[in-house]
Amino acid sequence: MDAASDDDLVAAVAKGDEASCRLLMERHLPRMVALARRMLGNQADAEDVAQEVFLRVWTHAERWQPGRAQFGTWLHRVATNLCLDRLRKRRPENIDDIPEPASSDPRPDENLERRELAERVEAALQALPERQRTAIVLSHYQGLTNIEAAEILEISVEAVESLLGRARRQLRLALATEKDEVLRSNQRSASNV
Repeated sequence: MDAASDDDLVAAVAKGDEASCRLLMERHLPRMVALARRMLGNQADAEDVAQEVFLRVWTHAERWQPGRAQFGTWLHRVATNLCLDRLRKRRPENIDDIPEPASSDPRPDENLERRELAERVEAALQALPERQRTAIVLSHYQGLTNIEAAEILEISVEAVESLLGRARRQLRLALATEKDEVLRSNQRSASNV
C-alpha cells in the first residue's frame, strides 16, 4: 500500500478506507504543518489548519478528479487558503507574543544568536503583506516551483515572481535596517563605557 499513488489513495479514501487516509497524512502532514507554521507564525494554529486540510480530504475525497492537478498541489492550495482565511480574521499579533523557536544546540551563545536571528526573520516574514508572505513560504520554505506556487495562488508565474521579488527586497531591507540599528546601539554602549 505504501507504493500506491496519491490518486489511488484518495480513491480509496472516497470509499471510506481509513488506512489510505492515514497513509496520505503520513506522506503530507509535515509539509502542511510547516506551510501553516510559516504563514501563521504559530504552531497550534498550524496544527489546526493541517487537521482541517485532512478533514477536507476525508470529506471531499469523492470529488477528487485525478489528472486535473497533482494531489500535493491541491493540498497546498487548501492549506494556503485556510491560512489566508485565518490571517484575515485575526487581529495583529504582538511580536513579543510569538514564541521563540526551540533549538537543540548545546552552546548557549549560539542558541541565543540563532533564536535572535530566527525571531528577526520570523518578525520580518510576518510583517510582509499576505500575498508576498505566501509566495515566500510556498517557494522558499515549501520548496515549490514558481509554476506550482502560481497554480496554488491562482495567479500567473510572472505575478509570483513579482511577489517574490518584492518580498525579498522587503525582507532584506527589514533585516538590514535592524542589523544597522543593533550596530549603532552597540557602538553607543561601547562609547558610554
